[in-house]
Amino acid sequence: MIHDAFQQMKKQLGQLDKWLEAAAAHAVSKKIDSKNFLGLRLVVDQLPFSFQVQTACDTAKLAASRLTGKDAPAHPDTEETIDQLRARVRAVVTYLDGFTAKDFETANTRSITQPRWEGKTMTGADYFREHAQPNFFFHLTTAFAILRQHGVPIGKRDFLGPLTQHPPK
Repeated sequence: MIHDAFQQMKKQLGQLDKWLEAAAAHAVSKKIDSKNFLGLRLVVDQLPFSFQVQTACDTAKLAASRLTGKDAPAHPDTEETIDQLRARVRAVVTYLDGFTAKDFETANTRSITQPRWEGKTMTGADYFREHAQPNFFFHLTTAFAILRQHGVPIGKRDFLGPLTQHPPK
């Protein structure tokens, strides 16, 4: 089950890469510097667009790492361009491509903790369901909303991406 959910995270990261491509094209069409997107926010007290992309990526890779015990690659938060953000997204997708269902066999019962939890733990199943997955979608959706708010021509179909559909029987 958790491995299947990571397939959806990979798909959504692929969609994020397409949104970033659309943002770059939008900047060209409007004759603005695409770097301007990196600092945009929905509200003043929210962290900027670049942080939203970085955190969506980090949430996916660190969740996979914590749930499998495999080391995650380091990605310092130094991106200054849309292309650098796209490279980060692609690097995380490549990392996630390296996992199989077998890697997640003990994920549900694994004990997960983080320094900010002050010694408290969660089971892997609870961590994924209550923390990792909602956190991933929060930052992904926020990134999407920032781009939409600033005129990037993306919509719900761009958020969802291709669906697994079958012809009627």
